[in-house]
Amino acid sequence: MADTRQQEPRAADLWEEHAALYVRTLGAACAGTVRPLLDAVQVGPGTRVLDVGTGPGTVAAAATDRGAAVTAVDSSAAMAELARAAAPRARTLVAALPRLPFRDACFDAAVGNFVLGHAGPTRAVVAELRRVVRPGGRVGLTGWADVPAAGQTLLGRALRAAGAPFVPTDRLRPPWSGYPGDTAGMARLLSSTGLRQAVCRTVAWDHRVGAAAWSEGLERLLGTGLLTAAAADPAAVTRIVRHAAVLSTPFLSPDGELRLPHVALLAHGWR
Repeated sequence: MADTRQQEPRAADLWEEHAALYVRTLGAACAGTVRPLLDAVQVGPGTRVLDVGTGPGTVAAAATDRGAAVTAVDSSAAMAELARAAAPRARTLVAALPRLPFRDACFDAAVGNFVLGHAGPTRAVVAELRRVVRPGGRVGLTGWADVPAAGQTLLGRALRAAGAPFVPTDRLRPPWSGYPGDTAGMARLLSSTGLRQAVCRTVAWDHRVGAAAWSEGLERLLGTGLLTAAAADPAAVTRIVRHAAVLSTPFLSPDGELRLPHVALLAHGWR
């Protein structure tokens, strides 16, 4: 979930107002990296884990299921409430990167699922996570790749096909963030903060969602301004959704489920 302190006030309001809708739609697509992220930083029974930008608590819930002692934070109070419901065994706080209210070296591992690029300058974010893990502790982060998979390009293609008078805007990656967007850049980013044996690889998965639910979610999101530079007018929404339905046909399975290919970056290193 975005750290809205450095975004325009309207964007902050959008995140608070539409948190539950985000979780049911865009947030569901982010779950494909959870298992490899927790594996990368060796989360298991008794691991003291910090989950930053927890959003709906997907990572926090998975970590507690592994027996970890989890602290989760998000800059959005609305998201934090959703996370508390999803991961009741975790300690969930409202806090924002790149400065966290924790002492040095108090966690075994710190993770952030799709936090980099929208929670402050990336190097400051990674340095803060390094600060709060103990010597020998691990930091793991995921982020979207600059080169997306086919399932991630549907909105942009639908916008172009519909002749929409606005273009997609990635509100989660403002220009000041310094997000690298490729494996080599991500590894260098972690190394630059003093993390050892920093590596980055790509993770691929299919986001599986019912076609009707996907269209409904897209229609509702287009009216919020979360997906685009501005909320779409009703006529534009109708055109975009219609084109998106046609363009999504190659990804439709016989049971009516869309299987949308996604790809992301997974980087981790040791303090």
